[in-house]
Amino acid sequence: MPARKLTAKQALVEYQVLVSKVAILRGQRVMLSHDLAELYGVEHRVLMQAVRRNAGRFPADFCFLLTEHEVRNLKSQIVTSSWGGARKPPHAFSEQGVAMLSSVLRSERAVAVNIEIMRAFVQMRGLIGSNRELARKIAKLEAEYDEQFAVVFKALRELMDEKTKSTPVKRKIGFT
Repeated sequence: MPARKLTAKQALVEYQVLVSKVAILRGQRVMLSHDLAELYGVEHRVLMQAVRRNAGRFPADFCFLLTEHEVRNLKSQIVTSSWGGARKPPHAFSEQGVAMLSSVLRSERAVAVNIEIMRAFVQMRGLIGSNRELARKIAKLEAEYDEQFAVVFKALRELMDEKTKSTPVKRKIGFT
């Protein structure tokens, strides 16, 4: 059976929802295990059981357990915890780890959601790249305009100095 292509209107998960579930930890964009379980439509324990059964597919740069400090920081950023009374901290999956999940979870929904997640990561990478380019251009313009404004300010200072030099000293009015 050929895979059907989903349009933006048919997407299982909206782009903004996916982006909101991406966090930056240890210098990389990651998604947390409980968010992925929700997106894939499986219980968290089922997702983690599949990961444990295929531990060789998830090296430390694909999947890692959050430290207590990272959990506290995330909870303070999110304000309300959607993790409930979890006994263990969640796992974080990098982009490669999320891609690897598609080989571990074989449901149709998991595959379709995984494709959307990969597209969201690609779009985010493109946005970050364009932002870097924009920042570089702005810095270049600032450098150019700073030099031009420096010339203007220098000219203004010279004009102000000439004015003070050329104005005669005024005599006081009244009896001396």
